[in-house]
Amino acid sequence: MDWYPLWNSLRIALIATGIVFFLGIFAAYYAARLPKAIKGVLDVVLTLPLVLPPTVVGYLLLRLLGPKRPLGALFAGQFGVRLTMTWWSAVIATAVVIFPLLYRTARGAFESFDESLAAAGRTLGKSNTYVFWRIRMPCCRQGILAGTVLAFARALGEYGATSMIAGYTPGRTATISTTVYQLWRLDNDADAFRWVLVNIVLSAIVLLAMNFLERRSRAKRRA
Repeated sequence: MDWYPLWNSLRIALIATGIVFFLGIFAAYYAARLPKAIKGVLDVVLTLPLVLPPTVVGYLLLRLLGPKRPLGALFAGQFGVRLTMTWWSAVIATAVVIFPLLYRTARGAFESFDESLAAAGRTLGKSNTYVFWRIRMPCCRQGILAGTVLAFARALGEYGATSMIAGYTPGRTATISTTVYQLWRLDNDADAFRWVLVNIVLSAIVLLAMNFLERRSRAKRRA
């Protein structure tokens, strides 16, 4: 059994989640401080990939990153890098799809933060950077952690957008989701079912880890 789809799925999910972690926190932090009207418009734009069908997201990315499109042609001509039909193009697609999950949970956590704690830190002479990482983030960590785990779990199962922008090439772009689909098309139910079981086990591990971390966080707060 070729384990490349498992390795590639984990690699794509981890990198995409890492990218979205920082971008999502940055966007959520500043969105939470904006006036309601501006925040409403920004929310629509940043959350749109969550409600659009994944195939529509994949199509829009192809229109943007395809080799004959301006951005895709620029990277191909200047850097010799293809932005489609590679494993890193799956990272781009996955990051776009999972971004709203982390953004919305992190924004909710920042909006519920007691600003008097940040003000108290500043009166003690602490910098904004210190207040953010040592006061705000620890208080908001449960929401951010939940969003991160959900984003990673969604990244593991992403199919629609990644299949359109990265395709299916064994040993290069194959993921668990695309492998299951291809095996099903070939009537190879036995191998398809094995990969389904692998995906179920991975998802269960992620959810158990999230429950464990939530219980641990609640126990620390009580202590």
